[in-house]
Amino acid sequence: MKKHTLNTPRLYLRGFMPQDAGDLLAYLACPRSNCFLDEKLSSLEAAKQSIAQRSQDPLQLALVLKEEQTVIGHVFARKESPDTYSVGWCLNARYEGKGYAFEAACAYLSFLFFSQNARRVYAYVQEGNTRSQKLCEKLGFRREGLFKEFISFITSPDGSPVYENTLQYAILKKEWEKIHNMEIAQAE
Repeated sequence: MKKHTLNTPRLYLRGFMPQDAGDLLAYLACPRSNCFLDEKLSSLEAAKQSIAQRSQDPLQLALVLKEEQTVIGHVFARKESPDTYSVGWCLNARYEGKGYAFEAACAYLSFLFFSQNARRVYAYVQEGNTRSQKLCEKLGFRREGLFKEFISFITSPDGSPVYENTLQYAILKKEWEKIHNMEIAQAE
């Protein structure tokens, strides 16, 4: 199982390591998005166990802030069919609004398209998660649809599921290349 390390101006994207447990616990002790509730951590020991599992997945990468050597979030993907990937990201709230998610996602998408031979990448985003929606749009994803009452992550006080609306965004490799080439041309 090949481990990957990606380098951006401010971040390393790499596999999780045992020393990342405290940083992982810092942002998964209280997940802000319901879709990450199943990843909620309650102790340092639980974080260590989570890291042991995450480190087995070569497509699950920690976002490490170079300046502080701190894990500030993670990106992940699941391969479907021969050339399609679903993708996601989770960022510590303390580091939001600084462009780290965009920087990491750009590197990760380029990795999926050019190293993993992805043709299509898509993301599911909860309807109320405007930060992830804006990130998808900034990355060049197109909104493909809205799934009404698509999935339930929580239950109501009576125990019945609370279904959430979910948006689907996607981008093709040829679309990513076109956007990326335009950014290079504008920078010159």
